[in-house]
Amino acid sequence: MENIAIVGVGQTTYERRKKDEIFYDMVYEVTRKALDDAGYTLDDIDSVVTISNDFWDGRTISCMAVQEAAGAHDKNVSTVEGDGTFGAFYAAMRVLGGCKTTLVVAHSKGSEGNSSIITNGLFDPVYHRSLGLDAVSSSAMQANAYMNKYGITEEQCALVSVKNHGNAKNNPYAQLPMDITVDDVMASRKISDPLKLLDCSPISDGAAAVIIANEEYAGKAKTKPVWIKGIAHCAEAYFLGDRDMADPIALKNAAKRAYAMAGIKDPLKEIDVVELYDAFSYMEPLWLEGLRFCEAGQGGKMTESGATAVNGSLPVN
Repeated sequence: MENIAIVGVGQTTYERRKKDEIFYDMVYEVTRKALDDAGYTLDDIDSVVTISNDFWDGRTISCMAVQEAAGAHDKNVSTVEGDGTFGAFYAAMRVLGGCKTTLVVAHSKGSEGNSSIITNGLFDPVYHRSLGLDAVSSSAMQANAYMNKYGITEEQCALVSVKNHGNAKNNPYAQLPMDITVDDVMASRKISDPLKLLDCSPISDGAAAVIIANEEYAGKAKTKPVWIKGIAHCAEAYFLGDRDMADPIALKNAAKRAYAMAGIKDPLKEIDVVELYDAFSYMEPLWLEGLRFCEAGQGGKMTESGATAVNGSLPVN
């Protein structure tokens, strides 16, 4: 792979409700921050990727409302539907495809929508949607499948919440930095069995941006470039009934490809820190298994051992 790098980043604080800011304000803030971080001007950006969601934003082709705030005037523009990580992946593809630099901006105002109704629309309209499935209840199904298959306990998952809320105390952008205990998690309100309130990520408003550049332009940035060594994307069956929900096949395949590209043979020994998606506490140990940091069914024990703590052998989130 050609040498490409992240050269600028920006993010807002994450809050339950940013009542005094619209999407445009948030996108402008992080675009400005990313440009300042890189030491670039808009003239240095030749491609823009914006990430939003029509249902969350409450309007059709919602990305059009933020293009100007992202500095996209007279530039090559692409849009991604609601997936920030895939937007960064897509931006990397743009640079590998010939663009000198790509700015990618993601935003969301979860406070202005009904998450249950909106995420219900993710599911198949004929067989699944009428069941009332949404992001929370489907994740609860996966949590149950994972726990039942491997004997993962609710307390092991609660440890993830304890760790990550504690870690958030070191992050000035975090929404819920706090000291909690496993007992606090276990006693919190049940949302969808086995998920409790403190197992779940909060509804948030916020935005983030990164700039990805080719080697020539990375050399012009004022920051130290973060070179992208491996990157991959994979998807699996759309219907939940066609999957083993306790076996993250797509993640395993994507990780295998990214590791091969980066020349990584033993991820546990060769990777220093992990940041992964954890909308619900059970996801962290399950994704650690999919990323080959431990064997299947061992993610809970890995968390329990303290290996994933800030001062552990593999700090996670």
